[in-house]
Amino acid sequence: MKSITDKPNTLRKAVAISIIIAKPETIERLQSNDVPKKDILIVARVAGVQAAKKTPDIIPYCHPLPIDCVEIDCEVKKDRIVVTATVETVWKTGVEMEALTAAAVTTLTIYDMLKPIDKDMEIVSTKLLEKKGGKSQYKEWIPENFTAAVIVTSDGTSQGTRKDKSGQLIKERLEDYGIKPGYTVLPDDQELIFAKLRSLCNEGVRLVLTTGGTGLSPRDVTVEATGKLGGREIPGIMEAARSYGQNRTPYAMLSRGLAVQVGATVIVNLPGSSNGVRESLNAIFPAILHSYPMMQGAGH
Repeated sequence: MKSITDKPNTLRKAVAISIIIAKPETIERLQSNDVPKKDILIVARVAGVQAAKKTPDIIPYCHPLPIDCVEIDCEVKKDRIVVTATVETVWKTGVEMEALTAAAVTTLTIYDMLKPIDKDMEIVSTKLLEKKGGKSQYKEWIPENFTAAVIVTSDGTSQGTRKDKSGQLIKERLEDYGIKPGYTVLPDDQELIFAKLRSLCNEGVRLVLTTGGTGLSPRDVTVEATGKLGGREIPGIMEAARSYGQNRTPYAMLSRGLAVQVGATVIVNLPGSSNGVRESLNAIFPAILHSYPMMQGAGH
């Protein structure tokens, strides 16, 4: 199966329909419950719910997931029954296959229970109507002339004895969104870091992502430099990053990173490790870009 380890949990929903055509007299007998197998729609709905929960057992590459809701609606018309299946979860992957399987098995159950009185029935359509959730749903607006900067704080990298991986990861992620960031490497010096951050804010750079200096060593001072700017803290950003990381390593709890708004600039302190950076970026992008329309009064 494809790995979904890096995906965050989000609310996901899928709606599918399946249509079965039958003779009008068959539909009449169904509605009056004048059929050999009784309570057909009740049984079919139960079968659809069971099918949604059993989808990974039927479709080999479907991931097992916790289903929070399955709703099966059977709309009986003159010559057909339209089955609508709605499935919801808060998980890493979507539930479109669960919704399709639920709708299909519901109509198959109806077919099975009505076939003694109608040999000409036909399931004519099973398709996905709607799919919501996941990062693809959150396509954030980026202001015109948007500017960003990456700051690597590391004595070793500034001295040329350590290769920078984390800063390059941040640059690549920003470039994926069409953002060309500036790039600076600084030693673990609080005053130098503070001066650079203040300069970027004064220049109107909209997003500054730092990497390094968020831990507990005596030279980890990026957080202190950021705090000296006196901006408004945005605690949810780092809460999301640490929560995401904590699900993967207990060491994520030791990161002291801050996220602050200074005027029109958002500054986020990311860890120094490349894994920590990758995980933090997975947690906060693209949702962090929603900060900018909010700053302009657009709300949610």
